[in-house]
Amino acid sequence: MPKFAETLLPLALPGTYTYRIPEGMTLSIGMRVLVPFGRKKIFTAIVTMLHDREPKGYDVKEILGTLDEKPILRHPQLEFWQWIADYYLCSVGEVYKAAVPSGLKVESETTISANPDFEESEPGQLTDRERVILDFTAQRGRVQIAEIAKATGFKTVERNVSHLLDLDALHVSERVIDNYRPKTEACVRLTIARDDEASLHQWFDQLKRAPKQEALLLAYLDLSRWLQLGEVREVSKENLLKRSQVSTAVLSDAVKRGMFEIYKKEINRFAELGSVLEEPPTLSDEQQRAYDEIHQSMKQHAITLLHGVTSSGKTSVYMHLIADALKLGKQVLYLVPEIALTTQLTHRLRRVFGDKLLIYHSRFSDNERVDIWKRLLDTSEPCVVIGVRSSVFLPYSNLGLVIVDEEHDSSYKQQDPAPRYNGRNAALVLAQMHGAKTVLGSATPAIEVYHNALAGKYGLVKLLTRYGDIQMPQVNVIDTLDARKRREMHGLFSDKLIASCRQALTNGEQIILFQNRRGYSPMVRCKECGSVPKCENCDVSLTYHKHNRSLVCHYCGYTISLPDLCPACQLPGIEIIGYGTERIEDDIDAVFPGEKISRMDLDTTRSKNSYDRIIDEFSAHRTNILVGTQMVTKGLDFDAVSIVGILNADTMINFPDFRSHERAFDMLEQVSGRAGRAHKQGQVIIQTSNPEHDVIKYVQAHDYEGFYQHELADREKFGYPPFTKVINIYLKHKEDATVGELAVRYSNLLRQVFGTRVLGPMAPFVARVQNMYIRQITLKMETMASMAKVKTILRNLYEQMLAADARMKSVRLYYDVDPV
Repeated sequence: MPKFAETLLPLALPGTYTYRIPEGMTLSIGMRVLVPFGRKKIFTAIVTMLHDREPKGYDVKEILGTLDEKPILRHPQLEFWQWIADYYLCSVGEVYKAAVPSGLKVESETTISANPDFEESEPGQLTDRERVILDFTAQRGRVQIAEIAKATGFKTVERNVSHLLDLDALHVSERVIDNYRPKTEACVRLTIARDDEASLHQWFDQLKRAPKQEALLLAYLDLSRWLQLGEVREVSKENLLKRSQVSTAVLSDAVKRGMFEIYKKEINRFAELGSVLEEPPTLSDEQQRAYDEIHQSMKQHAITLLHGVTSSGKTSVYMHLIADALKLGKQVLYLVPEIALTTQLTHRLRRVFGDKLLIYHSRFSDNERVDIWKRLLDTSEPCVVIGVRSSVFLPYSNLGLVIVDEEHDSSYKQQDPAPRYNGRNAALVLAQMHGAKTVLGSATPAIEVYHNALAGKYGLVKLLTRYGDIQMPQVNVIDTLDARKRREMHGLFSDKLIASCRQALTNGEQIILFQNRRGYSPMVRCKECGSVPKCENCDVSLTYHKHNRSLVCHYCGYTISLPDLCPACQLPGIEIIGYGTERIEDDIDAVFPGEKISRMDLDTTRSKNSYDRIIDEFSAHRTNILVGTQMVTKGLDFDAVSIVGILNADTMINFPDFRSHERAFDMLEQVSGRAGRAHKQGQVIIQTSNPEHDVIKYVQAHDYEGFYQHELADREKFGYPPFTKVINIYLKHKEDATVGELAVRYSNLLRQVFGTRVLGPMAPFVARVQNMYIRQITLKMETMASMAKVKTILRNLYEQMLAADARMKSVRLYYDVDPV
């Protein structure tokens, strides 16, 4: 039997930690164990290796206990975690922390308890405060330090507790907290045996004068099939009350009488539907051709790109591919960039795949995510998982197909905290590890993806006509500078946009208005002195939210009320500058009074079911105008939308980043694609002060190929992806001068190894966030460079810098690979 286990902790620490296996404990790789770490902490660790090699130079701690009878991970999850850690330059512990639902990571909580054997060795050994603390702790049994401080009112209770710990008057212990709670249902059963007919007759005799309880008993006998052959069915409290049509009080009386007992039963959160399923939708000739070509491509390529224009019916093709994989007994992962997309897709896929469909995203409670994890762990049955980027971490056993819809979308990239992975790229590696095929789909493929497809690394299938031969929407560009001169602009709305919207509403059609900025306005300003309220913690102006008259920082959450007087000059001259979705909603309501308007942005979609509500209301024509941020650009399908208005295209194009033109083209083309999807050609109105910009021209012509060639030439000229691999290195510190100096020294150290591949340091667009000053260093590596080797070199250089300058310990340094 192995004597030692290598374990992985959910911490940002390199490597694994060795623990001794207690006598009689049986472990397997992938199991969870409770281990002590540090002086008093307990963590849930994952076993990664078993061996007999005792570490030298320190005492090896013992595993405290196991949490599982079998592993919670499947092959190749640990290998997949290691790849993410190597490629995205973080620790495997950080990947573990992000990958596993919190409900599967048991935590510990430091508590204090009184030592019952403690006696003062001499008078005056304890102060009055310490006696109060000791008495309170002895009465309560086990308390946290914060509880002691609250109950006693002492401000510096930690010092007193520390002294009591030194005297052995108090003990520190760790209370283990398991966050997972299974979903349970209250069920009802009779207190007599099934073959005890005499007792059953006695109950009926006693209930002759209690007709409601008699109805309850009759309903139970019917629902449970008590009097029929076969097993007795379990009866839920809810179904029993519904069938008998009596109140909870009647059931409580029956329980007191001793007739029934109520018990809790653990149930699956995702109950089976049992509905009649439909066949996948019939494909058009063009869709059938694309479907056949994808199958041909899969014979030669592990990855196939489906380049299909908006409303070409890519989802219908996916559904046939999913059905094929399920027939082969395989599991399918269907990735989407936004939770909003899962809402619409779930309804369509559920009708075809029924109970085989599982949904996984962050709006689910932690308990719901644990249930999905356990379901995949307990079965290898064919199923399709639809979810956002975190779905790549689930324990698949028989993955046969991965679909990445809207693969170009920046939402697939995790920003903070680590691992800063791209869900699309991670899905490609996951599929490769499982031997599965991957289909990437988009109307505007990422430059790197399309480059790989044209180079033959990926298969390429095109679907360039809309379903039903509907024409691509007509794109009209409004020059806002010229319109303002002609007095044809009213706020942010041009006369032409208003007239087109009015005609659409008259025809019973719907409208989407796109403004990629939430809040009421991006800033407020004093008319008298020009002062702009800024965040105390970040280098940004505060965004005005009208619904609660607050100024909010969208970086750190700092909030103040809108002042009546300017804080700088004390004069009443505060004015609203600019437009966010909240203000657009207000203004469009004034233009079209009485029209039902809904808004989709981060502020209106914070709750679990908010997406469903907004999308269902718009689909059912309970609202006819939808105002939104980039959420409305991503694959949503509304048949009656005839007008899409892009209110200010300039904010997307004029951004200091090498991907800004690609992002702008993607967003404009995608939101344009929401128009005219089912019955007739739609119309898109783009408002911009620069109508001659290349991006606007390519969107107007729906010319992805032209845009790709133009953008590729610029990327090659300046050495950006797909011709290089970009790594951004960030240094953060609470003092601007310190981080500036250390960033220069660190970049010089990097240049000694990487030479001209190093750019910077420079202050980013927002140079201070949450009172931390930031510097950015950019590293351009060859595309074939080994990221594991780069990680080792960067780690060694960091340690050199740490040894040379102790201030580096207070700097937070992290990496962003393939930034978007």
